Amino acid sequence: MIKIYDYNEVAKEEIFARMEDTLDVSDIVTEIIENVKKNGDSALFAYCEKFDKAKLVALEVTEAEIDAAIQKVTEEDANFIAILEEAKENIESFHKHQVRNSFIINEKEGVVTGQKVTPIEKVGLYVPGGTAAYPSSVLMNCVPAKIAGVKEIVMVTPPSGGEVNPTILAAAKVAGVDRVFKIGGAQAVAALAYGTESVPKVDKIVGPGNAFVAEAKKQVFGKVAIDMIAGPSEILVVADGNSNPKYVAADLLSQAEHDKNASAVLVTESMELAKAVQAEIEAQLLVLPREEIARTSIDNNGKIIVADSILQAIEVANQIAPEHLEICTDNPFDYLDKIENAGSVFMGRYCPEALGDYFAGPNHTLPTSGTARFSSPLSVDDFVKKYQYTYYTEAAFEKIADKVAVFAEKEGLSAHARSATVRKKER
Repeated sequence: MIKIYDYNEVAKEEIFARMEDTLDVSDIVTEIIENVKKNGDSALFAYCEKFDKAKLVALEVTEAEIDAAIQKVTEEDANFIAILEEAKENIESFHKHQVRNSFIINEKEGVVTGQKVTPIEKVGLYVPGGTAAYPSSVLMNCVPAKIAGVKEIVMVTPPSGGEVNPTILAAAKVAGVDRVFKIGGAQAVAALAYGTESVPKVDKIVGPGNAFVAEAKKQVFGKVAIDMIAGPSEILVVADGNSNPKYVAADLLSQAEHDKNASAVLVTESMELAKAVQAEIEAQLLVLPREEIARTSIDNNGKIIVADSILQAIEVANQIAPEHLEICTDNPFDYLDKIENAGSVFMGRYCPEALGDYFAGPNHTLPTSGTARFSSPLSVDDFVKKYQYTYYTEAAFEKIADKVAVFAEKEGLSAHARSATVRKKER
C-alpha cells in the first residue's frame, strides 16, 4: 500500500529519496560492444537468437513486412493509423516552434560574426520491445528529427520471436523512419555507434531502453552523441482537496505500471484526499492487467506527502524535479511561474500525463532522476548542431591586434600573441 507522510513530521531524506538502480551491467555491456565491433552482423545474429529467440536470415525489416504490419494493425483497429497520423500532426505543430535560425552580425565596420545551424546527418532511434511496446516513442523521437532536417533516421527495436511489433512498424511508417532493423539491447546500440555490414553507423543515438541499453549509451558516448540516460518513469501530482481521488489514483498508476522501479508521488494539502487516493489506488490495482508491476512500484516507491499548502507542495515538487508533474487545481496557471524543475507539466484536472505520452504534442522523452534541474525534454535542438564563424577585414584586425596579443601573453601563450602581431609587422 502507498505510504502517507506528513511533510512537517518526517525526515526530508525519506521524502526526497529516490529508487537507485543497483544493477551493475557495465562488464556485460562492454563485452557485447566489443563483440559487435569485432564481429559485426554475425554477433548481432547470435544475440538475436540468444536474447530474442529469433533465428534471423536478415536484420533489416523489408517494405513488405512494413506493409503487412500496417495491414494487420488496420484489421485489428481501423482507426489506429488515423490516430497515429493525428498525433504526428500535433507533435509536428508543437516542435515546429522550436526551430532555431542561423544568424549573422555585422554591427561593426569590417567585422562579421555569425552562427550556422545544421542538422545532424544520421540518427539512430532505439525503441523498446520488451514488456511493453511503444509506438509513441517512434513518433516522439522521429518527428523532431525530421523537422530538424536529419537526412537518415535508422530505427532499431528487438524482435520477439523474430517479428517486430506491428504497431511499432506502423508508427515508423507514419513518422517517416528511413530504415528499421530487428535488433535490440546493448548490441543494437553498439551496431549504431560503430556500424556493421548491414547497420549504418550513426552520429547520435536517441530513445529509451532498459539498464543494458542505458549502460551501452553511456559507453558509446563520445563515439556518438546520445540524448540522455533515461531512468525509471516518474510522476508527481500536486492536487488540492477538491480533486477527484479516482482521477489522481489513475494518474499515479499510469506511471507505476511502466516498471517496478517507477515512482508515483502525490503531494496535497488535504489529508482527506490523501486517504481517499490511498484507498482508490488499492481498488484500481485489482483491475490492472499489469497489477504485479504497478503494485511493486507503488509499495516500494510510491508516496503521498501531505503539505501545509499548495505553495509548499510546489516547493516539494521543485526539490524532487520530477519527469512528469501534474497540477490538479482549479487555477493551475496561478502556479506555473513557481515551477522551476520538471520535465513536462500537465495543467488542470482534465490533463492526465497519458495525454502527453501520446497525443498533445509536447515531447514525452523527458529528463528523469532529478535531472530536470539542469536538462530539458527532447526537442528539435537535439537533432541539430551549430558552428560559428568570424571575419575581419585587414583594417578591422589592425585596430585590435595588440589587444589579442596582450590577452595571449597574459596566458603565457606567446605563439598566440605572435599570430596577431606578425600581421602588423608585415605591413
